[in-house]
Amino acid sequence: MKVAYTGWTWLVNHQDNHKWEFEQFLKEVSDLGYEAVENFAFIKKYFDNDADAVKELLDKYNLEMANLYLHYSDDPEQDFKNAVDYADFMKKIGATYMNLQAVMWRDPPNDRPMDKEKILAYAELSNKIGKLCKENGLVACFHPHANTAIYKEEEIDYFLANTDPELVSLCLDTAHTNLAGMDCVQAFAKYVDRIAYVHFKDVDPDESLNPEWPMHRFRPLGYGTIDFKGVYNVLKNNGYDGVICVELDNPPVCNYKAAMDSRIYLRNVIGI
Repeated sequence: MKVAYTGWTWLVNHQDNHKWEFEQFLKEVSDLGYEAVENFAFIKKYFDNDADAVKELLDKYNLEMANLYLHYSDDPEQDFKNAVDYADFMKKIGATYMNLQAVMWRDPPNDRPMDKEKILAYAELSNKIGKLCKENGLVACFHPHANTAIYKEEEIDYFLANTDPELVSLCLDTAHTNLAGMDCVQAFAKYVDRIAYVHFKDVDPDESLNPEWPMHRFRPLGYGTIDFKGVYNVLKNNGYDGVICVELDNPPVCNYKAAMDSRIYLRNVIGI
């Protein structure tokens, strides 16, 4: 398995300095021994569509761009147009996986009833983008995420039942799986045949922390209670040989320390 780290948290502070910040991200995770990276697709805009410049930096630090995100909007036609652009950009920079994510809400309540109509609309769009990806040698992976229409087990099940497994795979995230009330090891075992990409992040189990936004409870690996060894064993025993990508939305100290702590955990506890 290949170990990766997510870079978007390096690129959210200085609106005029993204190219420097992206290189700093690559420099830091390369130094820590990560093999690959992922990023939100906004780097296409930040680099003025210059795929060669991105690829040159990746090569400089001996890193692979594993994945780019496509965040859905409320305009499926524009989302598909974006997917076409991203697919071309991804091929030029050597990326393989396109992560798809439903629209996230920030207003309360965080938990809402299942919306079958919305899930079916996302399934239809995901099948269309999945076909595009397959035709371009890429893999479309849908990412269940808190505060979106596809998050809880019944929502994931309904989405998967209405998407073609030949076109749409799953990016399962340990932290979002935990927040959705699922046992991570059991969930990974249940969905392992659809999983093509994996996110690792930990969760503080204290539900009294940040009840208004539970995603603030996300932690570096080993700082919460997720059974990563159990999840890893499920993946390994079922022949998964893809990417395990560490992600953390809000590093407790800084990006570098969070990435370092998680890399040490993976090496010393999991053995990768």
